[in-house]
Amino acid sequence: MTHLNAVSGSNVAIVVGAVLLLARWARAGPRTAAALCGLALIGFVVLVRPSPSVVRAATMGAIGLAALAAGRSRAALPALCAAVSVLVLLDPELAGDAGFTLSVLATAGLLLVAPGWRDALRRRGVPVGLAEALAVPAAAQLTCGPVVAGLSGTVSLVAVPANLLAVPAIAPATVLGVVAAVISPVWPAGAEFAAWLASWPARWLVAVARHGAGLPAGTLPWPGGVTGALLLAGLTVALLLATRRPLVRRLVAVGAVAVVLGTLPVRLLAGGWPPPGWVVVACAVGQGDALVLSVAAGRAVVVDAGPDPAGVDGCLRRLGVREVPLLVVSHFHADHVAGVTGVFRGRRVAAVLIPQWSEPAFGAAQVRAAALAGSAAPGTAGMGWSWRAGGVELVALGPPYPMRGSRSDPNNNSLVLAATVAGVRILLPGDAETEEQRALLEALPSSAFRADVLKVAHHGSAYQDPEFLDAVRPSVALVSVGVGNDYGHPNPGLLARLSQAGARVLRTDTDGDVAMVRDRHGLAVVARGIRPGRQP
Repeated sequence: MTHLNAVSGSNVAIVVGAVLLLARWARAGPRTAAALCGLALIGFVVLVRPSPSVVRAATMGAIGLAALAAGRSRAALPALCAAVSVLVLLDPELAGDAGFTLSVLATAGLLLVAPGWRDALRRRGVPVGLAEALAVPAAAQLTCGPVVAGLSGTVSLVAVPANLLAVPAIAPATVLGVVAAVISPVWPAGAEFAAWLASWPARWLVAVARHGAGLPAGTLPWPGGVTGALLLAGLTVALLLATRRPLVRRLVAVGAVAVVLGTLPVRLLAGGWPPPGWVVVACAVGQGDALVLSVAAGRAVVVDAGPDPAGVDGCLRRLGVREVPLLVVSHFHADHVAGVTGVFRGRRVAAVLIPQWSEPAFGAAQVRAAALAGSAAPGTAGMGWSWRAGGVELVALGPPYPMRGSRSDPNNNSLVLAATVAGVRILLPGDAETEEQRALLEALPSSAFRADVLKVAHHGSAYQDPEFLDAVRPSVALVSVGVGNDYGHPNPGLLARLSQAGARVLRTDTDGDVAMVRDRHGLAVVARGIRPGRQP
């Protein structure tokens, strides 16, 4: 249902459709009705500002509405192709824009698939309104499904039912919201009343989205990227061609019911991943770091990217992360940055935070190249830097000054962050070793390092300052470490010290992805585990 949060062709169609209904009710002629709809379309674009996405939505919505109103959906295909071609010529970057692709595919489904399905349902005795309500979201899901699967690595089982439940509320929420915006400059009291009326269908939309997203069997894993998109597209075309035969239709229906009945109980009992209420996850990416802080559904801050793009990409897919408002790089060693392209894979990354110490140079170049390719401007942070989004707040505690001549200067110039997520305090020290930890204690009061969760520095190496650990006093210690690594990580003495101090220690080499969860009972830890015979 994420398309409801964006200005899409459906929004335009609803607004212009409302004007068309009023024009027909007033018995206006075709030309008058067309002129009124055109004015409404222009007014809508002005109201929500003529950004490229709004102009695209207006174009797609106008074509779709005109085609459906005229009852000539197939005749509108050349017009759709011409409009798409003109838009791409005017802005070539649209050719690689996922939102534009989805807009085109949804409109194509509305024009080419929905009318035939609607008519087929009506021939079988389904009422007109219900046939339309079933055909439109199903056609949109059919045409957009491959792209969504490629971007998200999942196939939704609840998208069509959720959209069906949302259908009655979309038009009232949209129309009343536009009315409130239009009359607010001249009649504030009327605008407030219209907004209050709009809040009721909007609450229904939120409820449907929340409960649909919370279903443990709502999505199935699917290969991501171009391969996954092409695979689902091929299967979709094959099924559409095959189901033209009555026997195949019955077999497909029986098979679908059998799969649902067979897998649904397992998915419901298994509970799924990620666990509800997660605030931070240490990803099992091998010998490296990748931490994820939850901002909102589908949005998260990522701290470091591990040694391999597939590792961090897989972890983010398992968490359902589609947007990264901030990617933080603690330092430029390969075990923290070599996987950086995996964070950008199928996701929008808004900003990248890098340390002021730009060594090793190769790692710094990797991060800057990935940021440039993903149109995310990198910025540096010094001591005292802060950032906030949703329930996440970050503060840079160090390094207090450039460290030179230490055992490992890149490690000891790691960004050290204090994060607060939904009230849970998390300390992220990168690979800071004894020298930087002591410098931090000299620069700040020990209370600045107190945290509920500690991401243990440098994969649990022995180079830890005891006073620094005493200042943190974590309830949970997360160790990001690879199976059978050659460095002796994590150090047994360090693990014993953390445990004796009352911390619960979890390791990604033995526990897989590890999530810190907050619910009404307090804090808990959930480990995803490792499948037998496999390494994370």
